Amino acid sequence: MQNLWDTSGCVSCIEALCSGTEIPRELCELVYASRLLGRENRLVMHGGGNTSVKSELTDVLGNKANVLFIKGSGVDLKEIVPHDFTPVRLEPMQRLLKLIHEGRGHSEEDLRRFSNKEFKNFLFLNLFSLNDNMVQKGLTPSIETLLHAFLPHRYIFHTHAQALLTLSNQPDGEALCKEVLGDRMGIVPYIRPGIELACSAERVYANHADIEGLVLLKHGLVTFGESAKDAYDRMISAISTMEDRIDRAGRKVFAQTELPGSLMAVEHVAPVIRGACVQERTPRSRDYDTFILDFRTSPDIIEYVNRADLAQLSAKGAMTPDFIIRTKNRPLVVPAPDAADPDAFRRDVHESVEAYKKEYTAYFERQKAASGMDVEMLDPLPRVALVPGLGLFGLGRTLRDARVNADIAESSAEAVLKAESVGSFESISEKEVFEIEYWEMEQAKVKKVRHDVFAGRVAMVTGAAGGIGLATAKAFREKGAEIVILDLNQESLDKACEEIGPDTLAIACDVTDRSAIAEAFNRTCRMFGGIDIVVSNVGIAIQGRIGDVDEALLRRSFELNFFSHQTISQHAVAVMRRQGIGGNLLYNVSKQAVNPGPDFGAYGLPKAATLFLVRQYALDHGRDGIRANGINADRIRTGLLNEEMIAKRSKARGLSPEEYMAGNLLKLEVTAEDVAQAFVHLALEQKTTGSITTVDGGNIAAALR
Repeated sequence: MQNLWDTSGCVSCIEALCSGTEIPRELCELVYASRLLGRENRLVMHGGGNTSVKSELTDVLGNKANVLFIKGSGVDLKEIVPHDFTPVRLEPMQRLLKLIHEGRGHSEEDLRRFSNKEFKNFLFLNLFSLNDNMVQKGLTPSIETLLHAFLPHRYIFHTHAQALLTLSNQPDGEALCKEVLGDRMGIVPYIRPGIELACSAERVYANHADIEGLVLLKHGLVTFGESAKDAYDRMISAISTMEDRIDRAGRKVFAQTELPGSLMAVEHVAPVIRGACVQERTPRSRDYDTFILDFRTSPDIIEYVNRADLAQLSAKGAMTPDFIIRTKNRPLVVPAPDAADPDAFRRDVHESVEAYKKEYTAYFERQKAASGMDVEMLDPLPRVALVPGLGLFGLGRTLRDARVNADIAESSAEAVLKAESVGSFESISEKEVFEIEYWEMEQAKVKKVRHDVFAGRVAMVTGAAGGIGLATAKAFREKGAEIVILDLNQESLDKACEEIGPDTLAIACDVTDRSAIAEAFNRTCRMFGGIDIVVSNVGIAIQGRIGDVDEALLRRSFELNFFSHQTISQHAVAVMRRQGIGGNLLYNVSKQAVNPGPDFGAYGLPKAATLFLVRQYALDHGRDGIRANGINADRIRTGLLNEEMIAKRSKARGLSPEEYMAGNLLKLEVTAEDVAQAFVHLALEQKTTGSITTVDGGNIAAALR
């Protein structure tokens, strides 16, 4: 592993962070080193690992105190800032260690109870100070705080290095680590993070004070030093030594499973898995908590998922306890997707998920009874799915969560293959898994995450580069949905993405081109795993006296204002039926469908057909749990009703533009945002289908009955 320390870069970082602030220089140095560690996925991933420095601070009363700056729990080292480190007073923690050394009533049971019930409050009560960043992010001191506090070194770094896990997650892991690292590292047996691990680490150091760090078996690597550079150099040196040993072992050739002659495409596999991995919020409601899927494949992943013993190997457990709270201890393994029999694949996936849920429930009940812990079961659904022949999926309530889980699964696949080449991969016991998964300190990480109503849902909006489409895409994003936007012009879509937010999938697409629509849905399924909500919003206002209108123009209007909605709906229904969890079809119909205007038939006729399309989808696909509803909006400032058209229409009626736009019963102008909120409302209505909602400020002539 390359040593990335750059002295001039460190100095520049320190100067930039310390300039004009009261941030201690040693904390700025820690930030620089932490970012170096965080840049390397083979060391830490997505909030894993922790770093610290001991310092001195002065409170508002002028009292000085020794503090431990330690990374806030769950913070990503790659992008850490000084205020992401929580300052904890050292003296109370050192007094705690002294009491333990003196054996004053602190039995193993006392320590265990302290870890479970009192540890978090102890850390909170001994925070030196709170800052706005800590409050805003809900930061708490790392669960490894006592390990850092009980060791005397100024700088301490802890990673979950892939090389260390490859060697230590073996039946003879301790002997293997000693062989490779010699006497420069102490060895600490696997113990759940918390006071027991901190005490064990301190004892090992006390007996070997000349060591450069600690191997935490099946967990991670700790290095320390009087400077951040010393601790960093020792980390990289130890990892490099272990990587050399792993490389010398080479790669074993493993027996591979037999695959079907032809495999289903990823975009067809993903919705099946996504639809199977759901949990109904209320029994028989067909209202589900759903996941976003992130797909990965590579030569290493394919080698792993194609192993003949994949089911047994993947059941051995996680690479490190830190991953369990995100990915659970085991992935879901499904059969290879045979393109010749997609129905059988769907049945097999659902059976595999049901078996996974039963096994997880049985594990929970066994270990809850054995441990006596008063805890409620988490959802029993997998967070990683392995698919022979294709690769793996990370599952999460957001795309970011899915990516994190896919990253962990991808790294784990590589590490397990290496571990199997060195010897035989071995994880922690089921009892130890339960203790970490249901530990209050770990559960706190999960409980502080709050998701909005459309988290886990994917919404596609057509005609989304501006006007009603853009407002609708933004409204669904604000409620937690992942967003796909379609429009003709890529440049306009790119501008829309800036307003909607990152990870918006923008697809330049002619919605009258059936093949382009098919590819848009394929891209959506490849990126997110499926689709839940489609807002078919695209349209163009074509005018002309119906007896004179050119036939080609009328046919063009039907292509865009009717047939595009049908094509989009057909492709959406195909994906939704693969998922088997229902869905939402939403249409921008227009008041012209029921209250036609003069010389506007070329627009109103296809819109009237679209109104009945809404009802036909409600009628034909309600049995699939797919709801179809529409919005009739009127007089919205958009590309259809632009300033020039507003001026012409208001002048023809002898009104000002403002009077014309507010020409309704409520005397209020209706905006694109009003229509967007109506679409959101319809998407939330679980028992409404075949409905047309008017958003026009009140127009009796356009009211439906």
